[in-house]
Amino acid sequence: MGIKIVFLLFFILFSLEAKERIISLSPSLCEILFALDMGDEVVGVSSYSLYPKAATKLPIVGSYTNPNLEKVIALSPTLVIGQEFNTKSLQDIKKFGIASLGVSLKSIADIRDAIALLGKRFFKQAEAKKLIANIDDAIKNAKKSQTPHSVLIVYGLHEDLRSGIYIAGHHIFFDEIIKLSGNTNAYTKESTAQPILNYENVIALNPEQIIILHSLKSQPNINIKRALKAWYNIPTRASKNKKISIVDADYIHIPSHRIAQTITKLAQEMRE
Repeated sequence: MGIKIVFLLFFILFSLEAKERIISLSPSLCEILFALDMGDEVVGVSSYSLYPKAATKLPIVGSYTNPNLEKVIALSPTLVIGQEFNTKSLQDIKKFGIASLGVSLKSIADIRDAIALLGKRFFKQAEAKKLIANIDDAIKNAKKSQTPHSVLIVYGLHEDLRSGIYIAGHHIFFDEIIKLSGNTNAYTKESTAQPILNYENVIALNPEQIIILHSLKSQPNINIKRALKAWYNIPTRASKNKKISIVDADYIHIPSHRIAQTITKLAQEMRE
């Protein structure tokens, strides 16, 4: 075997073994990368990347909506991965000769596709296949409501409900989970995936069930009893029938492979 051929084979093998230096620009992508067994090659993350625990020890390059370009470049990444809202940042990063990749994680199908894409990109197809299978199983086994009803999913628990009530609209995975459970989204307009309501809007919607997604870690100073009382003071069918509940789980907002847990949890919440 000639010296040139030996050198070429050595170079190919070295290239295959060379590790990536990946920066994740969102908590969701961080979770997926670790689940694909790529955690050792992640060198930087966005703020609020809290899972798995190993991710909290990595350098933070800024918020997931506004990463710090200097911090990104300083980590000498081979690849930066972001979501659709990172488009401008990913374009700026490319100008420095750094590879970038953008994915959408709005719907359950988007999440499945992103996992498959990253699995293929990093030669982790077997791992990706297992994660996708878990999501498919959760969809298949999602509990159906015994009595179909209208559901309003609210982001965050607040004591003042006069304005700034963020809810799950349409064309987003929360809306899909409502439908998977055999129910309907109390928000009927098609205007946006994350509408902002006020007190009067909630009364007009008159949902039969209200599910509040609350994180004690990110909102530790909320008086839960007082906040719940505020919701029960709004005249809705949900308050009348005592169908207002709080779901506190670290995965509930994150469109990652852990969407499987979110599907199971929320479907069960809507069935009870």
